[in-house]
Amino acid sequence: MDFYNLMNIACHKEGLTFERDKYDKFIIYKDMIKEWNEKVNLTAITEDEEIIKKHFIDSIKSYRFEPLNNCRNLIDIGTGAGFPGIPLKIMRPDLEVVLLDSLNKRVNFLNEVINRLGLIGIKAIHGRAEDFARENNYRENFDVAISRAVANMSVLSELCIPFVKNGGYFVAMKGPSVDEEINEGKKAVEILGGSIENIIEVDIEDTDLKHNLVIVKKVKATPKVYPRKAGTAAKKPIK
Repeated sequence: MDFYNLMNIACHKEGLTFERDKYDKFIIYKDMIKEWNEKVNLTAITEDEEIIKKHFIDSIKSYRFEPLNNCRNLIDIGTGAGFPGIPLKIMRPDLEVVLLDSLNKRVNFLNEVINRLGLIGIKAIHGRAEDFARENNYRENFDVAISRAVANMSVLSELCIPFVKNGGYFVAMKGPSVDEEINEGKKAVEILGGSIENIIEVDIEDTDLKHNLVIVKKVKATPKVYPRKAGTAAKKPIK
């Protein structure tokens, strides 16, 4: 399969230019994922074609939300192997990115990727969202918080919305069926200072996959009691 052409088509559909040097970075990244995955559990997706489609193109599709093209900085919560933060950074080198993950081994991998690809204006940090969201230089300091982490909207909102400045956005990358989850998470979003603004459906080239970007606008400051201490959001979601 011609991966360059596939990614170029996907980027073009979102109004993005895809130069060969960007493609080269993605291929190095792909190979590093496969190499490190043998010793660190990064992803269950290990075939080249699947990595390109389900990780890289899926991440790039976040740019269908237009404000991502113009925001200054972004934090990726629960980034894992770097999705969507690293693909977003490769596509927009001027974007300032923070990758946050709770597993140190994954953060070591992310730092290796950042160094190997020569990316500037991006850092990987080890820690929990509940802790960093209480630090002055992180709390309500980002134009966008984004997450592809596996958690429901109520939990994910508590982990992400506190990082977003007023007027900024929380983008939750979700699967095809989100209506019920959004209804259950609406109250949490509002309590945390957000308002669900839009749901954008995205399709992945050369697949039947359809995902959704749930767009939450930050309309007021998050109450100081949130986020609660580590693990509480999952055990006792806001309802």
